[in-house]
Amino acid sequence: MLKNTLTLVAALTLAVHADPADPAPAPAKPAPTKEQPAKAPETPAEQKEECPADPELEKAKTEQARLAVLNALAVEQEKHKSLDLRSEIARLKLEKELLTEKLALAAAKENSKQSDAIAKYESEKDSLTREATLAKLRADHLGSQLKELQAKSSLKTSALMAQISEIETANKRDDYANAEPQYLDNPLKKDGTLVISDRRIPFNGPVTGSLADKVTERINYFNNKDPKKPIFIVIDDSPGGSVMAGYRILKSMEGSEAPVYVVVKSFAASMAATITTLAERSFVYPNAMILHHQISQSFMFSSMNLTEQKENVDDLMKWWNRLAGPIAEKMGITPDEFIEMMYKKTVSGDWTEFGDDAVKLKWADHAVTRIHETALLKNPDAKKDAVATTTRTSETDNGLTPAIDAQGNPYMILPRRNPKDAYLIHNPDGYYRFK
Repeated sequence: MLKNTLTLVAALTLAVHADPADPAPAPAKPAPTKEQPAKAPETPAEQKEECPADPELEKAKTEQARLAVLNALAVEQEKHKSLDLRSEIARLKLEKELLTEKLALAAAKENSKQSDAIAKYESEKDSLTREATLAKLRADHLGSQLKELQAKSSLKTSALMAQISEIETANKRDDYANAEPQYLDNPLKKDGTLVISDRRIPFNGPVTGSLADKVTERINYFNNKDPKKPIFIVIDDSPGGSVMAGYRILKSMEGSEAPVYVVVKSFAASMAATITTLAERSFVYPNAMILHHQISQSFMFSSMNLTEQKENVDDLMKWWNRLAGPIAEKMGITPDEFIEMMYKKTVSGDWTEFGDDAVKLKWADHAVTRIHETALLKNPDAKKDAVATTTRTSETDNGLTPAIDAQGNPYMILPRRNPKDAYLIHNPDGYYRFK
């Protein structure tokens, strides 16, 4: 009976505190009621089988039942505690969901703001793009108009420049003669006209080493260009000068494969006259003047004894024989006769003759009535860019520069001569001075 009561209490307790999810306990067996028929009296055999109650066993069963109740109570208590935890968990889950929703709402709002900003940006971008496209189209249109104006202006400018160029070209063309240099094997025509080509070498002023360089270089150049056509050394005005420099010119003339002719237009004296007379052929105007005289020498700030002076005179005589000898031979006289005739003409020994008379003395070969300079093809008043060999040289081309002395007299210092050199120069007024 007690056993059944404890079992019922435990079942009720479990039922009260049981988790709804737990399965319902099995129903206890009902106690026999009064209405139930009483058991039949035990038979002697059954009585023999029933053992007397064991107190220890009963005590153990009671303890077991108590422990079961306590366990059930502990379980319910734990369930009660876990219920609070579950309630806290449920609350936290709700808060989490709420926070998640708030974040989602904030994100949605932010996304909405960004979407609005993007939409505004895209709208502004489209607007600016349209404006930029429109501006570019306007700029392209203006550029096309500008190019059109520039093209028209360029056409007008080109037309004007073409006219100017045509005028300038015509003017420049007018500066040139409608002719070409003439190269004649025999430059002297029957009518007495001498034809000079552009193979011409100017020879003016004192004969110096610088002038000798210019003349010999051009003789070599014209020989290399054409060894057959004549070369013309044209002397407008030369007083002579260094014997050594003049002798270099003579030897260059003799060594030239092309014939070298000398032309005297105004005045050739001393060394220039020697070069004229000893040329292969020489041509002079009738009124040009040729002057021959003896070699002279001047010594400045130096003193020599008689022996030195004699040696110097001997050197001068050797030079004189080498230069005057061929001239006298060409004239058909001796060198001494040549000197004698000089001093018969003038007390100074400066023997001067006009061109036509010089031809008679064989100082020159031909007197010409006219000289045709075929190399002068450009207007001399135009810009000076003609070939150097077709222009007249100045005294500065001899390496000399004119000056004025303290008394106001013009003069020119001749370059220092070689100690073995001598001057064959006409200098009556002292214009040329010696170092």
